[in-house]
Amino acid sequence: MGLNIREIIPRNEIEISSLKGRTICIDAFNTLYQFLSSIRQADGTPLMDNKQRITSHLSGIFYRNIALLEHGIKLIYVFDGIPPEEKFGTHKIRKEGRELAREKYEQAKDEENIEEMKRYSSQLVRINAEIIKESKELLEAMGIAVVQAPGEGEAQAAHMARTMRDIYASASQDYDSLLFGAPKLVRNLTLAKKRKTISGWVEVKPEMIELEKVLNYLEINLDQLICLGILVGTDYNPKGIPGIGQKKALQIVKRYKQPILIFDSVKEQIKNLSDEDKFEWREIFELFHKPNVLNTFFKFGKINEKKIREILVEEHNFSDDRVQKQLERLREITEKNKQKNLERWF
Repeated sequence: MGLNIREIIPRNEIEISSLKGRTICIDAFNTLYQFLSSIRQADGTPLMDNKQRITSHLSGIFYRNIALLEHGIKLIYVFDGIPPEEKFGTHKIRKEGRELAREKYEQAKDEENIEEMKRYSSQLVRINAEIIKESKELLEAMGIAVVQAPGEGEAQAAHMARTMRDIYASASQDYDSLLFGAPKLVRNLTLAKKRKTISGWVEVKPEMIELEKVLNYLEINLDQLICLGILVGTDYNPKGIPGIGQKKALQIVKRYKQPILIFDSVKEQIKNLSDEDKFEWREIFELFHKPNVLNTFFKFGKINEKKIREILVEEHNFSDDRVQKQLERLREITEKNKQKNLERWF
């Protein structure tokens, strides 16, 4: 679901070329959801192999990441571990949303309404253990680093971007990364370059959001930004406080300044929430302030063409010719990188 503070956050569109030579930590689950929900057939059904196993995520990992690697971007995919208990409310809402979407999809299917089928099918996305396993295997076979987080992947990615000098930014569609302290957040990195809208196709460019600029623009500090997020609603308290949107939350935060005073000012609204929606703000604040992360290392392995072909062609029926063409691109990328490393010695 993610935090929605889009209206008040300053961002800049950037060219993909500006990330050349940079190392980016990608929120893996967030990106896999993008692939699974957007890479689909005309009627909205996901790509599948001849055994009816979903392959949309493998297609996204393979084709879109090669395009990023060609631009000289180094990628680290950070996978979720065990989520905090507070996130189970979000999981429940997502499950209910999928069940409703399934009903709508079946109705659209009966009516042969292709547009509605496509609309609701993308809401049926679910990541399982098999998708995670083969995603990691394909990424590593492509020479892309994989990191397993103990808790939230985006928290770990933000931590690495904040503490490791070699990492330039974290990448996710969710603004929660800012609450976890990511100095730089890149959005739209792994999306298709064009997106279909009601009015036609529009170009999608990566966006750069810098935490320091956000805080300066809003005239608040990180603790206050976390409070603002909790008021609006995060994955730990999805509904937030009804009636408090992004702009009103900013006003409250700037007026009361201290977390305890901020939430004291809305304690009656919190008290009046249903038992299911009630939350303890201190617990959520602590989850953002001191997330479950670890100091880790990463490595970029060698490209394993045999493994890539095994996963895509032999196991999942990808086109041999198309995969071969992409492997040629990967070889060229490897040769360019070798050449650059040699040039450093002269």
